[in-house]
Amino acid sequence: MAVHVVRQGENLWGISKMYAFPLQILKEVNGLESTTSLVPGLALYLPDTLLPIRYYQIKAGNHIWQLANQFNTSVTAILKANPGLNPNRLVIGQIIAIPSPIKMEIVTLGFIVPSAKEEILSILDTLANQLTYLAVVAYSFTEEGFAFNEIEDSDIVSKCNQLNITPLLMIRNFTNGDFSAELAGRVLENPAYRENLIASIVNLTIQRGFGGVSIDFEFIPPARRQDFNKFLIDLKRALGIRVLHVNVHAKTADIPTNRIIGAYDYLAIGNAADIVAVMTIDYGYPTGPPDPIAPITWMEQVVRYSITQINPHKLQIALPLYGYDKISLTNTTHALSVLAAQNQAITIGQPIQFDNTAKSPWYRYWKGKEEHVVWFEDIRSYIEKYKLMDVYQLLGTTFWQLSLPAPQNWEYLNKNISVVKNII
Repeated sequence: MAVHVVRQGENLWGISKMYAFPLQILKEVNGLESTTSLVPGLALYLPDTLLPIRYYQIKAGNHIWQLANQFNTSVTAILKANPGLNPNRLVIGQIIAIPSPIKMEIVTLGFIVPSAKEEILSILDTLANQLTYLAVVAYSFTEEGFAFNEIEDSDIVSKCNQLNITPLLMIRNFTNGDFSAELAGRVLENPAYRENLIASIVNLTIQRGFGGVSIDFEFIPPARRQDFNKFLIDLKRALGIRVLHVNVHAKTADIPTNRIIGAYDYLAIGNAADIVAVMTIDYGYPTGPPDPIAPITWMEQVVRYSITQINPHKLQIALPLYGYDKISLTNTTHALSVLAAQNQAITIGQPIQFDNTAKSPWYRYWKGKEEHVVWFEDIRSYIEKYKLMDVYQLLGTTFWQLSLPAPQNWEYLNKNISVVKNII
């Protein structure tokens, strides 16, 4: 695996020659709009034929020869990948890189909002081998708890079943273009409305050919915490062998009274659900100050708390396929794909910085008198996030959302990681 960070004065032709890597493929893998324009700080991904790198955290009793056997590699290869590592004094908690033919296996879920049908079907054709599940974001419910379809999705469900992607009915407490705490609270607090919601979700799941359900209830009133737990337990019982996937806001401690995270009882949700996806995105949130979308330090804190409550083999973390362009003075926020964020920097000739603590790329530019700051993701930040999954042996990841181009991510995933199908 090669990642090249562009230096001042370099061009794509020279980089292609340096690595003996075809120019046109280099352009395509990185989603570049031309072969002539680059900016310093741009991270380029060059897939190679070397073994994938696994990441392992040293535990008590580990020996270097044992790890070599476990990962089907050699002591020599491990030592070469970790300069300065003393094979006779492994440090508990130390993370080492291990070149290995045994790829990390993860379960992935992509979200899609049905819109341009032909475009979505094409995306699914392209990403079929990299998706375990597809959550179709097309369902909400009434104040009496009756689930309903907002956007026609039958072609997408059929396509998933053809491509061995398990489609999930994704339902949200979404009304009038936003999440509604009132809607969630009204339905969850009423046993009859909860029963309506469960019955209608299950009926739609069966009738429309889904393999399960993805729940995304946000801003649930904290007082409804136990009601939400009961809803999930009863829903899983009604779904039977079909998958129950639950999305929850990220947190590093349990604060039951907090209006955003208070209703999420990680322990109870982890027991009720087949899969729990923690939304490790929007640390730098829309209309908030310019900040990284998913800084690795915060993500690791969330993971370390989450695995005290949820079995790591049930746990997914979220990866953003987007960035935020914010006006510094007002925090006015414009969302754009990671590819659009990268190529905007190139178009305006703005060097890309890399925050080594957050492990996230960013840049600043001026539009008239307005200062803009853009945080996004690139191959470097994605590698760090996959490393986190490997170190903590998590089930996998979710992607919001598939209509946003992120070619570096998909190229890396395709080469270095095995995506598991049909796990339940």
